[in-house]
Amino acid sequence: MADQSTQSIVVEAPAAEVMAVIADFPSYPQWVAAAKKVEVLETGDDGRARRVHFVLDAGAVKDDYVLEYSWDGDRRVSWHLVTGQMQKRQEGSYTLLESAGRTEVTYSITIDLSIPMLGMIKRKAEKVILDTALKELKKRVEG
Repeated sequence: MADQSTQSIVVEAPAAEVMAVIADFPSYPQWVAAAKKVEVLETGDDGRARRVHFVLDAGAVKDDYVLEYSWDGDRRVSWHLVTGQMQKRQEGSYTLLESAGRTEVTYSITIDLSIPMLGMIKRKAEKVILDTALKELKKRVEG
């Protein structure tokens, strides 16, 4: 059974700048520690990535998977797993709420792995994924 994990962070930048960093998949290996290879396979009519191939190596967790994205301007991006080796399901989103030139970024993710994992370990892994992703995003946008 997959549980959704959600976490937020405030980034000192407008939503458009934050979303531009999120949408720039080819540069992920420069700032996402676990991303070894990220390649846009298909682009939507809006020019943003629709399908993206990831090769991830986060030590104990290694995966090769494809996600499909849906964009709502600079307000929200959501995705779901198309194919994966370690994962049988991934659904996630970034929701951006801009106020006075700062943006609250809320990251939600649900992951179901192909291999069984104790609930406590899985929740800890999800928290680390969320925490790391948000901190790396904040650092990239503000840096």
